[in-house]
Amino acid sequence: MPLPAPSAIAELFKPITWFPPMWAFGCGVVASGMPLDGRLHVLLGGVVLAGPMVCATSQAVNDWFDRHVDAINEPQRPIPSGRMPGRWGLYMALAWTLLSLAVGWALGPWGFIAAAFGLVLAWAYSAPPLRLKRNGWWGNAACGLSYEGLAWVTGAALMAGGWPSLPSLILAALYSAGAHGIMTLNDFKSMAGDRRMGIQSLPVMLGAPRAARVACWVMAVPQAAVVALLVEWGAPVHAAAVATLLLAQGLLMRRFLAAPEQRAIWYSGLGVTLYVLGMLVSAFALQGLVRGGA
Repeated sequence: MPLPAPSAIAELFKPITWFPPMWAFGCGVVASGMPLDGRLHVLLGGVVLAGPMVCATSQAVNDWFDRHVDAINEPQRPIPSGRMPGRWGLYMALAWTLLSLAVGWALGPWGFIAAAFGLVLAWAYSAPPLRLKRNGWWGNAACGLSYEGLAWVTGAALMAGGWPSLPSLILAALYSAGAHGIMTLNDFKSMAGDRRMGIQSLPVMLGAPRAARVACWVMAVPQAAVVALLVEWGAPVHAAAVATLLLAQGLLMRRFLAAPEQRAIWYSGLGVTLYVLGMLVSAFALQGLVRGGA
């Protein structure tokens, strides 16, 4: 069996998708309020675990079990195009699963638990018998939890050496819930293949206009809750910043809702950027509260 080219391996792991969990991990580190003195290795190791390890594994797993759908939607991808020959896609997914566990183990108990949980979600999302992605509600929830909430909690826990604070856990949960809408945006581009293969993504299940409205509400409501909580916790300046970012998203949402199938990728590039900036602002708000109370 021929070996896959390095370029095909890199494409299989989709480095562009590593950003969300790496960013969320960084937000958790910031929210912990702990100084980086002597702990830079934790930050770097956690970023590697969140992105090039666990997230990359999830991409390989998804491409292997989606190879028949991708042959319809995106035949240029490494596996359906033949640039990742034979069962190499599966072998890469298995190898990266083991490497991710090893990196998590090196980071200690919290790193290993986070890696194991993230990998369980990755396989459950794409692989039979669960294949959570067959239902847009469950699949998007698994992705949002893994990419945002789990990564945030891992960053905070590794820095603190224990459970994150309750406010940090609450914000991680809210931004995970909002990420469900982000995952829906990614489903618009694959509606044709999803219909043919029986995958009930939200755009397929609800229709594009209704799914777009659901995605917008699911993204907006948790952010509104974050604004209210930051005010309650005594961080009005940070609350105002998150509210401003949410208002800007609302203006972009109006244009997206006018033509969701054509503008989903456009909104992902702009609206999601504002969403994750709000995450970081919220993390700095918690950092200020932690250090102010120290």
